[in-house]
Amino acid sequence: MDSSYADGISRIEINSLWGRKHIVWELRPDVNILSGVNGTGKSTILNKTVARLDYLSGDSKDETPEVSIDFYPDGCKKLRYDVIRSIDRPLMHSNLLEKMSDKSVVSELDWQLYKLQRRYLDYQVNIGNRTIQLLTSGDPSKITEAQDIAAPRIRFMDFMDELFADTGKKIVRTSNEILFDQFGSTLLPYSLSSGEKQLLVIMLTTLVQDMAPCVLLMDEPEISLHIEWQQQLIQRVRSLNPNVQIIMTTHSPALIMDGWMDNVFDVDDITVK
Repeated sequence: MDSSYADGISRIEINSLWGRKHIVWELRPDVNILSGVNGTGKSTILNKTVARLDYLSGDSKDETPEVSIDFYPDGCKKLRYDVIRSIDRPLMHSNLLEKMSDKSVVSELDWQLYKLQRRYLDYQVNIGNRTIQLLTSGDPSKITEAQDIAAPRIRFMDFMDELFADTGKKIVRTSNEILFDQFGSTLLPYSLSSGEKQLLVIMLTTLVQDMAPCVLLMDEPEISLHIEWQQQLIQRVRSLNPNVQIIMTTHSPALIMDGWMDNVFDVDDITVK
């Protein structure tokens, strides 16, 4: 693993939120849940954090100087991170729509899935090459290691089949791209409901991180998700990548019922008066 990349974020500080709040958030390495009623600033805190990360990675010219982010271990300057947006709005960029080869991509979640399909193909090539290298090494002990590399992909497919079982959808395991079978008919992921798309985006994003230390930022991921999916969400994500650091906002108590109560912060808890 590249030692120049940080394992995660240890601290977020926002000097002036709306000109009146000073935010200091000391983060845990595994799960961090920011709770609060609508309008308290939890989504703004997440969005400002993402804007700062985009600037530090060179993807944005918006410096967001009021935001300070500390990585761990100390001295690291780069971070792997993914951002998942929950609101499924129509795509508004006309130039983007004109360039799309797949006209089924019409919403924000569709666009996230479209980009994830490409990452999924790269991920499969990567684990395939590593598996072949291990199996052809002549070392019998490498067989178990090769099986471990393939295990998250199988686990991901099992998860999707379990979670979508009530509607008869099963992931097509022989396909190089994400497809579903429903009673003999093949479905593109863009044909799923908003809640199903959202769940697929979260799980697929975590899978293609390929077990690397990575930060996953999610803004109210419970929107459109079934109550049982909400309760299982954190556990399922961390089973696909135990090295992921989750930073998320929510106003749904269902997400914290599965043993994560100690990881919940209210906006007031991280506001310096």
